[in-house]
Amino acid sequence: MDFSSRDKFKRLSFYISLTSFNTLNPIASSTNASLISTSSTIANIPAAAVSSISNQDYPTYTILGQSQYQTCYPSSSFGGTGQTNSDTESTTLAAATYQTEKPSVMGPGPTAQRLSSGDPSSSPSLSQTTPNKDADDQSRKNMTGKNRGKRKADASSSQDSELERVFLWDLDETIIIFHSLLTGSYAQKYGKDPTVVIGSGLTMEEMIFEVADTHLFFNDLEECDQVHVEDVASDDNGQDLSNYSFSTDGFSGSGGGGSHGSSVGVQGGVDWMRKLAFRYRKVREIYDKHKSNVGGLLSPQRKEALQRLRAEIEVLTDSWLGTALKSLLLIQSRKNCVNVLITTTQLVPALAKVLLYGLGEIFPIENIYSATKIGKESCFERIVSRFGKKVTYVVIGDGRDEEIAAKQHNMPFWRITNHGDLVSLHQALELDFL
Repeated sequence: MDFSSRDKFKRLSFYISLTSFNTLNPIASSTNASLISTSSTIANIPAAAVSSISNQDYPTYTILGQSQYQTCYPSSSFGGTGQTNSDTESTTLAAATYQTEKPSVMGPGPTAQRLSSGDPSSSPSLSQTTPNKDADDQSRKNMTGKNRGKRKADASSSQDSELERVFLWDLDETIIIFHSLLTGSYAQKYGKDPTVVIGSGLTMEEMIFEVADTHLFFNDLEECDQVHVEDVASDDNGQDLSNYSFSTDGFSGSGGGGSHGSSVGVQGGVDWMRKLAFRYRKVREIYDKHKSNVGGLLSPQRKEALQRLRAEIEVLTDSWLGTALKSLLLIQSRKNCVNVLITTTQLVPALAKVLLYGLGEIFPIENIYSATKIGKESCFERIVSRFGKKVTYVVIGDGRDEEIAAKQHNMPFWRITNHGDLVSLHQALELDFL
């Protein structure tokens, strides 16, 4: 059998392996992409990883990333998203340059979750069509001032109109290991020294809140948490903040709740909301300025300490973040794909966490959502409203909340429980299965 025949045979064998799952995704039947056998590419996945994958806790519906990609949901543009070349770079504290084909290892990340996510409501089916432009323009005109601000925050750019896939990522225990460091469960699961592991987690947690409190107004904003950084943009009058004194403007976030009122100078009033909006505008400016250079927010001593800490955690977690970065960068290199982050961490600590782990170039601030107040399912609704219902959404996470939300929206879900799942995800992306 010549090489061409063998290749055709492999493609056919993988196509047969996916046949039983095509009925779960209507767009799969119209896919004309070539299908490639994965038997040779995943042979290096450890047996322990495969075993843990097979013993999932939520077997009620198909999950991506398990059983050698057999449960993969092909998309309507299955064969057209395989570009891997990109000039996008992310400069980290350790002076590591992440290239789209061979990203270097970067230290893992923290997560400061003070609140848990709520239970969101169910959402419309993704099979519905996207409203036409005229209807959309008319709906914008009919919105109140508050809603116009939110619409602007989530409005898609011209690039969004070319998107074919949106990857919805969880942060903790998916891209980074943090919570399980603090609890010691990671040390127990992987046979690490619990004292060292927990100590590293606590040190990173301290650094997260240091950045959040010192530079991102978390002391003011902890009780005024938002889902998205632009949620109060409609209350911003555009005042120049170059010489504005945030420390003496009399703002107090305690008990504000973020609701509108007609009074000026009281919590929830017009003046109070304006000052709240100023803070979130400044948060965005700081994030954008330091998204590739978080060291600019730290003293030389703290910068060096962060470098050591990230390297230490990356060793403790066996390059967990470095492995996840391969998939993130590959997705980022595709012109018709985008990474979106939905985390149950409050928004401001989540932004600090993303900065400290060098993920700012991968997740622009407008692509970061906090599900603390409304839950992940409602966050998914907002994201679908932003990008439309014609694109394919893929959910990647470790928790039951994102899995349930994915099921409610009829989105494929790729569960991350171990290193093998991250390796399999990257291989699936390389082969254009996702």
